[in-house]
Amino acid sequence: MNRVIKPSGGSFIVDNHRPPEIFSPEDFSEEQILIRETAQRFVENEVLPEAIRIERQEWDVTVRLLKRCGELGLAGLEIPECFGGSGLNRVSSMIVAEQMARLGSFSVSWGGQSGIGSLPILYFGSNELRNKYLPSLCAAEKISAYALSEASSGSDALAARTSAVRSADGTHWILNGEKMWVTNAAFADIFITFAKVNGEHFSCFAVEKSFKGVSTGAEEHKMGLKGSSTRPLILVDVPVPAENLIGDVGKGHEVALNILNIGRAKLGAAAVGASKLALNDSIRYSSQRIAFGKSISSFGAIQQKLAQMAVRVWILEGLVYRTAALMDEALAGIDIDDSRGIRSALREFAVECSIVKVFGSETLDFVVDETVQIYGGYGFSADYPVERYYRDARVNRIFEGTNEINRLMISAMLLRQRFAASKLSSHSNEHIPETGILHAARAAFAMLSNAAMQKYGDSLCRSGQEQELQLVLADIAIDIYAMETALARSQKSMPAGGSPETSQDISAVFLNDARYRIANLATHAFAHLNVPQKLAEPIIQPLVQWSALDSIATRRRIAQHLLSSGRYTVSP
Repeated sequence: MNRVIKPSGGSFIVDNHRPPEIFSPEDFSEEQILIRETAQRFVENEVLPEAIRIERQEWDVTVRLLKRCGELGLAGLEIPECFGGSGLNRVSSMIVAEQMARLGSFSVSWGGQSGIGSLPILYFGSNELRNKYLPSLCAAEKISAYALSEASSGSDALAARTSAVRSADGTHWILNGEKMWVTNAAFADIFITFAKVNGEHFSCFAVEKSFKGVSTGAEEHKMGLKGSSTRPLILVDVPVPAENLIGDVGKGHEVALNILNIGRAKLGAAAVGASKLALNDSIRYSSQRIAFGKSISSFGAIQQKLAQMAVRVWILEGLVYRTAALMDEALAGIDIDDSRGIRSALREFAVECSIVKVFGSETLDFVVDETVQIYGGYGFSADYPVERYYRDARVNRIFEGTNEINRLMISAMLLRQRFAASKLSSHSNEHIPETGILHAARAAFAMLSNAAMQKYGDSLCRSGQEQELQLVLADIAIDIYAMETALARSQKSMPAGGSPETSQDISAVFLNDARYRIANLATHAFAHLNVPQKLAEPIIQPLVQWSALDSIATRRRIAQHLLSSGRYTVSP
């Protein structure tokens, strides 16, 4: 990876980054391609043949496949080898997450084991805890789960009521409470559990199923992901060894929020894999389905759907791997025992992780919805897998913090940094040819954020008021991050394989659409903020000036590439 500078989190809102500074699938190493092939073979040969049994909640099948992940080195990808893991980086982990997503239920079980169920111990646990639990988790000899949510807390996870009190002799913590929506609960051996010490200090603990007073409730009857176990965790006077505290007392929010950043990025990777699966089904079905004497893929309405699905998938793919590489770079060189450095690195790209989560979950929802539409009545039938894709996808906009919460976080973090106000004018646009639109988008964000801060002050980031305005700022920021990623990736695709012409078309279509979205959002926000027309119009006009791009013909070319390939082949 040829890096010129080390960017900071949120810098995309003001800085131009040259293509070599933006990692993308075109930069995968030979080792990463081999990892992708290993995961792909495992899913195709061992997971998908068991899909029906997994969906029937035959937990022994899921546990066996998780153990198989341990044998293949796929259960502890990011865990250092000294603790039994594979010692791979974030990009490699995302590659595997993308492949696992081809069966949503198993993907969620695997993620609960390999990610949020083990990384809290790695990054925040003591060496004693790491040596005690990580080797067995990496081998999947023990299964892990993450118990954060509660019935009364929802998105406000820190409002948990589960309590922890130190025993009289100081050797244990006594936990009481009930956690909700715990993935892998039916067969988990270890629960990463959050509770308030003395009802006040939010903290994290490793709780074993074998501890006295630990039980689980009945399976939740979910809309989708029926093949993943989701139960409440019930804790009644549970004695947890004092050394099973993960991190410091009162610092559980650092564990929860930083691990959620990783989870959000991985959710985006899973959305890539699930979206590609649905898109490929759409390509095949539309080519085979005959209506009015010819395949429906020959109709412009269907081609527009296929093209727009591919546009969003390609953009998402770029966002996922760019963000993963940024996280790798932030963590590079930090000793695993440097807790302050770890926390700082995991926080650095929180904005980007939230963007990946929001864009990824909404891309997947769009793709599976269009897939059902292409299948018509058959898409509504459980005899076809697209019905399951549709149901499984919906929860992703709720997982890892709702998309509304993530949008509010994006705008709040960027406003706090005040990037747009202080730095926009100092950066040139010479690195990327199509920066006219990108610069106009950044200018719109800068003026809006400045006007909002002038009117509402710092309370805009804290009070929970003016959320509509914060959502506008977040959506503009998401498009800016995606636009810059698209521009860089379309240039890099030229020598890297895949389909450079199609990549250029996708980038052009996305930028063309994004500028109109941003102009519309900014217009409404300027009106709400009472920004005078003489100030707003010079910001809006560059975004809506006439474009020579024939987006209809461009989408046709994208669709024709997909149909001639028989599947999504835009990426290398």
